[in-house]
Amino acid sequence: MIASGGMFMSSLVRLVEYAEASPEVRAVYDKIMTARGTDWINNFWKALANDPALLGRVWASVQQVMAPGALDPLTKEMVYLAVSATNNCEYCSYSHTAAARRKGMTDAMLMELMAVVGLANENNRLANGLRIPVDEQFKAQP
Repeated sequence: MIASGGMFMSSLVRLVEYAEASPEVRAVYDKIMTARGTDWINNFWKALANDPALLGRVWASVQQVMAPGALDPLTKEMVYLAVSATNNCEYCSYSHTAAARRKGMTDAMLMELMAVVGLANENNRLANGLRIPVDEQFKAQP
């Protein structure tokens, strides 16, 4: 397991460092660093860079979905964190906890969010396991 220089570490693919990236990948990396106000690229993007088209598509999706809209940026990060916790994605849980903290999430908010996630997961499993029919009143909403 090699720790840097674009090697595998524990990843299934090589992490593409900026210095060794193709011009197409560097262009996306530059957009990421500019948008995030940072001088480094995280390992998620370095892994996706093995497929430049995928890297560009995912970055474009992130830009579109996470842009300001009906939901504020902190809410979007907290939803992303909740889904990441539910899907057991360690990388995304760390990444989006950091992003949510930068947008104002406190420890109390994180703990309350995880309590809601835990409750929803338990109740979802109960409802699915028991195959409870959905009330017609819930289906009637516009």
